[in-house]
Amino acid sequence: MDQRTLTDALREFRPVEIPLDGRRAAAIAIPVGVLRGEPVVCLTKRSSTLRAHPGQYAFPGGRLDSGETAVEAALRELSEELGVQLTGDDVLGRLDDFATKSGYVMSPFVVWIGDGVEAIHPNPDEVAHVYAVTLDEVDVDPIFVSDPAVEEPVVQWPFRGALVHAPTAAVLHQFREVALHARHTRVAHFGQPVFAWR
Repeated sequence: MDQRTLTDALREFRPVEIPLDGRRAAAIAIPVGVLRGEPVVCLTKRSSTLRAHPGQYAFPGGRLDSGETAVEAALRELSEELGVQLTGDDVLGRLDDFATKSGYVMSPFVVWIGDGVEAIHPNPDEVAHVYAVTLDEVDVDPIFVSDPAVEEPVVQWPFRGALVHAPTAAVLHQFREVALHARHTRVAHFGQPVFAWR
């Protein structure tokens, strides 16, 4: 998968936007680039000292500042968390909004960082580690588990002996479906583990 192939795949996809309905707007960046000639997706592990969601796998992101668009917020968070400076021209497309149980509507944007993967300089206050995830690692089937406290099936994404949970797992699964297989799979109905929102 190169930049053009990914752009074409995202252009064919029609993302679903979710009204806020009292929730707060947030945005994330899904950074895709090339490392030693191989396409990778950059996934982070959040710092254990963060107040919200410490130690969890995530993409760079956060809530929108006043007067900011979702794209602007995603790019700002990418800069603040990974030290990667991009513009709107580097945004290849977007995936479906995802309403989190913690009260946000999260808008995911796929951004192309090209060879900038090696130049990533994570902010240690926010990011404990950055993973360059290969497409073979992305292209795995999710796991669905039940939880008596959650109505929907809870989605998990297997990664290097660990499990990534929703909403990040849902975003990764949709990225896999859309970018790698041209399957326009919806994920907004997937459940989130209780620890992600309580």
